Amino acid sequence: MAHLSPHEIAHYHAEGWVIPQFCLPATRVAQMREALDELIRRNPGVRPEKLVSAHVEGDNGEGVRGSRRFLELAVDPEIVELVSGVIGEDVILWGCHVFCKPAAEGYETPWHQDGHYWPIRPLANCTVWVALEESTALNGCLRVIPRSHVASALHPHLHEDRNDLTLNQRMAAGSFDEAQAVDLELQPGQMSLHDVYMIHGAKANTSQKRRTGVALRYMPSTSVFERNLRPADGKTGVAVNFAQRPLWLLKGVDRSGRNDLEVGHRRPASD
Repeated sequence: MAHLSPHEIAHYHAEGWVIPQFCLPATRVAQMREALDELIRRNPGVRPEKLVSAHVEGDNGEGVRGSRRFLELAVDPEIVELVSGVIGEDVILWGCHVFCKPAAEGYETPWHQDGHYWPIRPLANCTVWVALEESTALNGCLRVIPRSHVASALHPHLHEDRNDLTLNQRMAAGSFDEAQAVDLELQPGQMSLHDVYMIHGAKANTSQKRRTGVALRYMPSTSVFERNLRPADGKTGVAVNFAQRPLWLLKGVDRSGRNDLEVGHRRPASD
């Protein structure tokens, strides 16, 4: 079973991110690339950077027709074990966003903090960003501001009325020093983990190589997915329906006792 080493756990807590030694085998990556291509075919009217809740099979109620293949990736026991190394033994899956940046015209992801968007209290989340294709500085890899999570503080975000961005919220100027940015370059099958308060973004893809990452969203069950909250007030440029978003308890128990693990899950048809 995969696990984070003590050094990797220490790096995550100190820096806000880590690239673990563990990576997916080549056969699994090839299968997920096939699933990616099918997902894109299912959603001809959706920008491939905005494939939200891709793990919810069929019409997911958020403008995307999802695929169970991405749910299978998100519940992979080895990935869940990595997550439990930084958020604890009680793990809930609550989201999966596929960010596929086409060659030559892949959208920019502005600098932001995930916690600005999410209805989870307290914020204690971890995102696992799985590379399905080569992700480098040339084709718009994930970029982070090390240690920007330390104060557990959310900074002001400004709305941008543009149609060429993955997200329409950008951190206000002066909130951080972009010169400190680190490019998290990954080969297919590699992944990074980052903290919910981490400042991060990605440049536009102007290269001739497509770049795809699958962002798997987890939370400890000591936190609560507050279905009535819409922190960014629908101004992100990505359609979400938190009121009906399904949750999966993948490990341990619901410590809060308040997480609704039934909403959003389809009942099997009766005979």
